[in-house]
Amino acid sequence: MSSRSRTATVAGVLFLITEIAGITGLALYQPVLSNENYVGGAGADTRVLVGAFSELIVVMAVIGTAVTLYPVIKRQNEGMALAHVCGRLLEAAVITVGIVSVVSIVTLRQDGVGPSTDDGALAAVGQSLVAIHDWTFLLGSNVILGVNSLLLAYLVYRSQAVPRIIAVLGLIGGPLVTTSAVAVMFGLYSPLDHAIAALPVFAWEVSLAVHLIVKGFRSPPANPRNTGSVAATSTLSQA
Repeated sequence: MSSRSRTATVAGVLFLITEIAGITGLALYQPVLSNENYVGGAGADTRVLVGAFSELIVVMAVIGTAVTLYPVIKRQNEGMALAHVCGRLLEAAVITVGIVSVVSIVTLRQDGVGPSTDDGALAAVGQSLVAIHDWTFLLGSNVILGVNSLLLAYLVYRSQAVPRIIAVLGLIGGPLVTTSAVAVMFGLYSPLDHAIAALPVFAWEVSLAVHLIVKGFRSPPANPRNTGSVAATSTLSQA
């Protein structure tokens, strides 16, 4: 397997990991996110901590996709490729803040409940930490993700490293999920509507991942000028 093929396979696997681990983490977080009095209740700490670990895997995979793809996409536009790496790092940092907020709720539930504890105050702090998680999810996994998807989709579209139909999904899905998330921020429509708007970017990442794993990067198209130059050189050498 060539270096280019290995890069494609690793990048594809990392993209799939971000999707699988991200969905797993969000599902495991539900006791914290849906129970307003999680801090004062029985809790499901092990489940929540496993969810936090899943989100850490997402963070590492997000950074991994940027680092893995950088040597390939920088050939098209080094500045935009670097912007994609920085955007992925920012996305990972924002997700990490959300992880910290959730595990802080677990710590608060385990250590903060005592005979003289004000249950109402604990519940308020827990809800504040949940709100932090919700905002980091909206900003990191939606607004910033959309921008990063647009950058990457543009670069692979220009380079023709993957079929253009896949790149077009990113070119559409990236701006759509970012715009939709901003609309949610300002209360223009519900999170359920936003979930529907996020489907194209989900399809972009999954289709990109599967193509990279199964077929790898396409060979760059031949430059007609270079082809003509090689043919002329060959003709001269034969003469």
